[in-house]
Amino acid sequence: MGIRWRLALGLVLLLCWAGKALGAEGAPDCALSEPEQGTVVQIVDGETITLADGSTVRLVGAKAPRPPSGTAEVDWSFSQETRDALEALTKGKTVSLRFGGSRTDRHGYLMAQVFVEGGPSPLWVQGELVSEGLARVYSLSDNAACTDALLEREEEARTARRGLWASGFYRVRDAVAVDRMRRLTGTYQIVEGGVLEVADVQDWIFLNFDEDWRKDFTVVIDKSDAKAFAEAGLDLPSLEGKPIRVRGWMEWRYGPSITATHPEQIEVLEEDGTAKSPPSP
Repeated sequence: MGIRWRLALGLVLLLCWAGKALGAEGAPDCALSEPEQGTVVQIVDGETITLADGSTVRLVGAKAPRPPSGTAEVDWSFSQETRDALEALTKGKTVSLRFGGSRTDRHGYLMAQVFVEGGPSPLWVQGELVSEGLARVYSLSDNAACTDALLEREEEARTARRGLWASGFYRVRDAVAVDRMRRLTGTYQIVEGGVLEVADVQDWIFLNFDEDWRKDFTVVIDKSDAKAFAEAGLDLPSLEGKPIRVRGWMEWRYGPSITATHPEQIEVLEEDGTAKSPPSP
């Protein structure tokens, strides 16, 4: 057995032990639907499973690692380790699906929080993967339940440099390191830095991180989405001068940018880089 597979086996055993030890603390404190059960028969990838009834389920909120462009999934150890861990946690087991937003995506896949049944209490699969550094947190404007609970787990895993957080490929990007971001276009990224200016221009709000808006990293917000930020207690103009962390898909508009459609994409940080408690609406 090679070194890579010994490490993967050790990771699987660790996750299985963690699942048994987690107990009642495994359940997130967030609003979800009543559980709907099924049996996992196939692991499609590190964030997708198939049930016995033919349903395909995406583990909403936990984005599995993806290899660089041109690299096969099976050759990228991070994505393979996440897939192996998901298989060890769920394959052949009864799971409960609970929904906190839209039930399906554009492909017809179910978008659920997934819990493994059979132990003292249900084991939250997304929480396990994020805690072990095997997935990053993401959210959707119509499906953001449990994001705060996942972000707490992600921050702990990142601080401990678990899993993918030990790799520079998945590091949190510095908002002022613009030259390094062009090659990241089209990839999911987390960027951190101090907001220099909040600009209100026609139908858009721009969070700029440097003096030259034509070249700097920018967070772009459609004004039609601004109400959702305000309702969540996140006053966009007040972000000027504050450090934030934003996550989303990297684009290139003059300079690098991420479009934020909902408040869960932005974390307001303390001076030491840790996230502040979520604002009260």
